Amino acid sequence: MRGNLVTHGFTSTRRALMLGMAQMAAGLMLWRPANAAGPLPKMTVTRDPNCGCCGAWVTHVKAAGFPVEVIEIDDVAPLKTKLGVPDALASCHTAEVGGYVVEGHVPAEAIKRLLAERPKAIGLAVAGMPVGSPGMEIRGQAPDSYEVTIFSAGRQNVFARYRGLEQI
Repeated sequence: MRGNLVTHGFTSTRRALMLGMAQMAAGLMLWRPANAAGPLPKMTVTRDPNCGCCGAWVTHVKAAGFPVEVIEIDDVAPLKTKLGVPDALASCHTAEVGGYVVEGHVPAEAIKRLLAERPKAIGLAVAGMPVGSPGMEIRGQAPDSYEVTIFSAGRQNVFARYRGLEQI
């Protein structure tokens, strides 16, 4: 049977086989995971120019694919108040992305999840500066466990728990 392929009782011509393989290859090229639905939105980070960990956190979110604009000002507190960041969740830098506020050393993966799920909230925060959170890595020191808090006016809930960059 020259020009035909017999497999498991099905007969296919070489042309049909090649067409099927081309369709499969095209489908694989178009397939993307759900969290990679498109380019990430631009993030604006407002930070104190004298803070080194803020720069390390910016490097972390850039490495995760976020385009970032950095604004350096001496006093970030008025912006935090304007954006609705609760005092108890305040940290060293404040970011705005996709209509949300990101306060402190929030892992990029948590931000991506926030943007994918689009909950009704002001944003996410990691209070303080936990050792091992993005930008707060200290060589030779074990990372702390910490919570990423989702917050809105008058409400705060745990969004995720991490140890270093690993969600737990």
